[in-house]
Amino acid sequence: MKNARDIIVRPLISEKTTALMEEKKYTFVVDRRANKIEIKNALEEIFDVKVKAVNTANYRGKKKRLGRFPAGFQPRWKKAVITLTDDSKPIELFEGR
Repeated sequence: MKNARDIIVRPLISEKTTALMEEKKYTFVVDRRANKIEIKNALEEIFDVKVKAVNTANYRGKKKRLGRFPAGFQPRWKKAVITLTDDSKPIELFEGR
């Protein structure tokens, strides 16, 4: 089994994901090779919450250029949207407030 901290890379914070937090939905960038069961177990271990559902999406790297040089690509990544159960406590992403 993989380490839980290796599966969950970082939280994804934007205006849309902040609005989803009110519905107990949290968005994370996860390891591309991780499946939904591994993501669920990792989140329950790290944050001590109950996960209701895990939705994932794979993203291709965008094509980028640097001046006149040939184009390269940004890295591919995977996003997971986690829905918590109604009786679960919320995840505190901004603890320093």
